[in-house]
Amino acid sequence: MAIAGLAQVSLLARLAGRTLDEIRNAAAAAPGDSDAQLAVADLDLSGGHVDDAFDRLLTLFPTLDAEGKEAVRARILEYFEIVGVDDPRVGKARARLASLLY
Repeated sequence: MAIAGLAQVSLLARLAGRTLDEIRNAAAAAPGDSDAQLAVADLDLSGGHVDDAFDRLLTLFPTLDAEGKEAVRARILEYFEIVGVDDPRVGKARARLASLLY
């Protein structure tokens, strides 16, 4: 529970001081920018759009260099903790991530 709590605090800290329009516009303007896509995935997750957040990052994953892939992988693992490892959406996303890694 502590790990999930820390992940939620990190999520909120990343979104602090930014508007929904600012985040969405940056992501739309730069579909290949991993930082912009990570930010909008944070926004999606915070709004309860779990599948959208997972799909955005898992679709982006194969297009990234090693550093970008590691950042996305770490963020997705954080999302797993926030959503809860027993959630069926986590199971689907975990399987998809595993297939992308190997």
